[in-house]
Amino acid sequence: MKLIVGLGNIGPQYDETRHNTGFMVVDEFAKNHNTNLNTRKMEAKMGSTFIDGQKVLVVEPTTFMNDSGRAVGPIMNYYDVQPEDLLVVHDDMDLPVGTIRIKDKGTSGGHNGIKSIINSLGTLEFTRIRVGISHPKRAQVVNYVLGRFDKDQRPLFDQAKDNAVKAIEDWLKGASISELENKYN
Repeated sequence: MKLIVGLGNIGPQYDETRHNTGFMVVDEFAKNHNTNLNTRKMEAKMGSTFIDGQKVLVVEPTTFMNDSGRAVGPIMNYYDVQPEDLLVVHDDMDLPVGTIRIKDKGTSGGHNGIKSIINSLGTLEFTRIRVGISHPKRAQVVNYVLGRFDKDQRPLFDQAKDNAVKAIEDWLKGASISELENKYN
């Protein structure tokens, strides 16, 4: 089984905000694979599908971003998912809008949702797709990440979202991290 997790904040006030980039990518992936995230358990919205004969669980934690590990850890334990079978999609202020970066391990890079997952799992070794949202002036960070993409940024984000979905699909088909990095980074 593979586990695809998109990070974001729950509630309509956060819909389509930069910080909900992970949710938006996972929603697009789910839509493309006729998967409804209509099951609610273990502090998450979930749906499952089969891709190339392999079960794929698609998850959006409902714990809010900074406590994402509170949902991800128990889900992985319940379904006996190993860290190498986990892929997490999240926003990244250190990347320009329109870019994605894939990596298979590493620190949180200051991202509280990833930090929470690392703390819950006790490992740094799981795949992430970081989707760029650009970086505002330091004093404006909270308002920026909780704001929506402007009209110039939205087409760039939509392209990055499409690339992130393709990267998820390639990962599920067994592409190595180096192959994914060469193709998408």
